[in-house]
Amino acid sequence: MSGPPSRIRSIVGHLRPQTQCQPQPPPHIHHLSPTFFLERAAAVESNADAIFHITTNGVAVRRSYQSFADRARGLAYYFKKYNLTPIGILAPNTPAFLEPVYGIVAGGGVIVPANYRLQEDDIAYIFEFAEVDCIIVDKEFENLLGAFTRKHPQVPLIVDLASRDTDATDGPTCEPFNQAILEGLAYDTEQGSYAWATLQSNTEDGMLAIPFTSGTTSRPKGVVYTHRGAYLAAVGNIIESGLNHGRFHAMGWTFPWSVVAVRGLNVCLRKIDYPLIWKLLKEEGITHFNAAPTVNTLLVAAKEAIKLPHLVQVTVTASPPEGHLFEQMANLNLMPVHVYGMTGILIDVAKDGQEIGEIIFSGNSSAKEYYKDAEATQKLFAGGALHSGDLAVWHPGGSAQILDRAKDIIISGGENISSVALESMLVQHPDILEAGVVPIPDYYWGERSKAYITGKIKKTDLWNWAKKAPKA
Repeated sequence: MSGPPSRIRSIVGHLRPQTQCQPQPPPHIHHLSPTFFLERAAAVESNADAIFHITTNGVAVRRSYQSFADRARGLAYYFKKYNLTPIGILAPNTPAFLEPVYGIVAGGGVIVPANYRLQEDDIAYIFEFAEVDCIIVDKEFENLLGAFTRKHPQVPLIVDLASRDTDATDGPTCEPFNQAILEGLAYDTEQGSYAWATLQSNTEDGMLAIPFTSGTTSRPKGVVYTHRGAYLAAVGNIIESGLNHGRFHAMGWTFPWSVVAVRGLNVCLRKIDYPLIWKLLKEEGITHFNAAPTVNTLLVAAKEAIKLPHLVQVTVTASPPEGHLFEQMANLNLMPVHVYGMTGILIDVAKDGQEIGEIIFSGNSSAKEYYKDAEATQKLFAGGALHSGDLAVWHPGGSAQILDRAKDIIISGGENISSVALESMLVQHPDILEAGVVPIPDYYWGERSKAYITGKIKKTDLWNWAKKAPKA
């Protein structure tokens, strides 16, 4: 990748006319977009460590902020070259997820992530509904795109191999993901080497990402997040989680932007590996990480668990944690910070820990709307505030305790499980007339699903049938 540009070249790049004629804001206004964090990090500390990742064959990948910024910039210009805007991502927590988070947005595109634990049909629906122009996919999960590619063979795939097997960035072994980066950098050079000068958003209220809901009662809905909202949420995370110049576990809850804003190190983990996590905590000087309660439960129970010589700030969300878990974590110097993903809460129930109400809120980090669904958006913002669907009580001390979802969602190990989907699967059995699925407490998973059925069938027969049924 290219080295840091000279100061004169950088200034000239900013003075050059824009490649597209767009109205520019006055000098005292900077449209907020989190891509600015990476441009600045590369300018201020170009040689600082930005990314650490271990491939499946054990190759340790370390990248500086200059390399990180160059690679994201290459992706951005690749997307601009081919006019690709809504761009899907189907990948685990690897550099091939982190780098496009910046590259897509910097190139004027919209991030459309999909969970690789979903069924083929659900993944196809998400990418089809969002009308993606291309998909970045980890080789391991390329087979999950079968249903989509059969219907949309014209949509190109950018396949990442490097996060799994190698880290060749040029030459004959360079794989498609890195080829796209190199092609984008070459395109920038051909156009006059504008670097980041033409990659900043001029519409902070524009779409930045469309993550999709779990689809409890219907098909998943696309939730629109803006440049401004993501920027301010990232800044809020820095304050709430005490981020500083340090090291951090990447990915999750807008932290890819927060970590870069403070020029920390993103440690990418392809999968949850408790021995590896403890090794990194002990040897890499990790200062912060994010994890659902289930992950923390199994982390403190791992045989490698030991009281660390330094404090590690752990942001906990996704499902309500137990107080006992926080005690266990604190004993190991893992200091939990329990946060609620929907900020700007307005609660007017009595502070008695008894009266239940729905959490509604408004604020800068609020979602803007449901994508292409005016009716659902109107319902979501009924009365002028966003309805979370979370039921909670307010305690005398001022804390809010989330009790349940207003809809039928079961959160097991930080993963959303649709009770409706499970019920629909169960009633497909010829001997089951009715099925109802509810959450029950579980020590490891927080909660798990329990089904009640009406019909004549033996328990063992149902188990055997369910194991062979498609995943819900």
